[in-house]
Amino acid sequence: MRALVVYESMYGNTHVVASNIADGLRSTHEVTLVPVSEATPELLAGADLLVAGAPTHMHGLPRATSRRMAVQTAAKEGSGLVLDPESRGPGIHDWLKSVAGGRVLAAAFDTRLSGVPAFTGRASQPIARLLKRHGYRIIAAPASFLVNKQSTLLDGEAERARRWGMTLGAVSKTYSPARA
Repeated sequence: MRALVVYESMYGNTHVVASNIADGLRSTHEVTLVPVSEATPELLAGADLLVAGAPTHMHGLPRATSRRMAVQTAAKEGSGLVLDPESRGPGIHDWLKSVAGGRVLAAAFDTRLSGVPAFTGRASQPIARLLKRHGYRIIAAPASFLVNKQSTLLDGEAERARRWGMTLGAVSKTYSPARA
């Protein structure tokens, strides 16, 4: 089976999480990990499992405005934030609006501030809704991986992402093409 892990990342946390999810999936899948700017229709067409993720901005999916704000925040003197090399590409929201669906299995994840989701928001839920709207079969509850106020992944989150990837791989193996 082939898995495609697609991510949007501004400060690198979502990239790290996506890489760890991909590592976890490698025990059961041939994995391609790409930023959303490189997620071509051909890659998507060859996938049996799509895992998509983004950082949480303003309680939901990043948009053009929140992405510009993130770039401006990183540019401020003393911010300590470094933009991910792929951060200036397109966002996952626009990409998801254009993806063709089908009977592909899918899962969604995000990075967000540590805290109650009602206060922090979650990008993974709208990602899952968009995937489902396009005909993807969601095989796991949307997952959040936590960062602190300095925009650094909390201890243990990268390893938790790797384990989540392993779980996705095992769960996806239980779906036969006829049932997907």
